[in-house]
Amino acid sequence: MSHDSSPSPPDRRVLIVLAWLWVGAPLCYGLYELVQKAAQLFSG
Repeated sequence: MSHDSSPSPPDRRVLIVLAWLWVGAPLCYGLYELVQKAAQLFSG
């Protein structure tokens, strides 16, 4: 039984990529800031 007349569901890969960016971008920024602060702390 085919459902050719119904619209296809949105591509899940796009949603997955957006979700990873939503979480990953702030996470990467936070890790970058952490490394910068730790470098300052241990370098003097």
